Amino acid sequence: MSLIETQTDQAPVSVTGLSKSFGNQKVLTALDLTVNRGETVVLLGRSGTGKSVLLKLIIGLQQADEGSIRINGREIAELSLDELNETRKTIGFLFQQAALYDSLTVEDNVAFPLSRHTRLAPAERTQRVRELLERVGMEQDVNKMPSELSGGMQKRVGLARALALEPEILLFDEPTAGLDPITSDEIGKLISKLKKERTMTGIVVTHDIHGAKEFSDRFVMIHEGQIVIEGTFGKLQKSQDPFVVQFMRGVV
Repeated sequence: MSLIETQTDQAPVSVTGLSKSFGNQKVLTALDLTVNRGETVVLLGRSGTGKSVLLKLIIGLQQADEGSIRINGREIAELSLDELNETRKTIGFLFQQAALYDSLTVEDNVAFPLSRHTRLAPAERTQRVRELLERVGMEQDVNKMPSELSGGMQKRVGLARALALEPEILLFDEPTAGLDPITSDEIGKLISKLKKERTMTGIVVTHDIHGAKEFSDRFVMIHEGQIVIEGTFGKLQKSQDPFVVQFMRGVV
């Protein structure tokens, strides 16, 4: 259960008519997407097609040019900064590069959101951090610095930090990028484990479509700023759309 109350009768994430450009480059064009409670949606598409931008729009790190983003029924564009920050507490974000603080230990990185956003006593906070790190298999590395960790280990610590406030929604930006196949498989299994342990609503940006089959409820493919197809892996395989056929064959 999230530490922040949510409106359970609303879809956790609802995007309507979303458009975003950078200068003359249109990244998203009138995009519609709803993610249901407990569902994990995988976003596919070529690099630079707005998948990561969509995640940043959802969490309010960037602003849309047009359209609506609702988190549990609340339009984020209408929220005050304080209200937006409260809403962000319901969302965990695993950045592509893990985005750990270089000057903090593993333990302090995971404790950071707990120190800022909760009133846990130091002993309770330490216990919570140890539980989070144990969940991702990093409990033996609490005193290490990020520079001492491999890429996969950094992703695990980033995931533990993203889970610190018990978010209802988790956003993953290329969780297996740059990792070897074995480590990628381990990260995929961690995401699957989260789905089973809790009612996690997830959006995962990835190029690892085969690894994503393990935890995806629905694939959504974006091309030229719009959704060209969504559904199961089998539906994507059967598609006759030229772009989808190319993508599934690994041509683009």
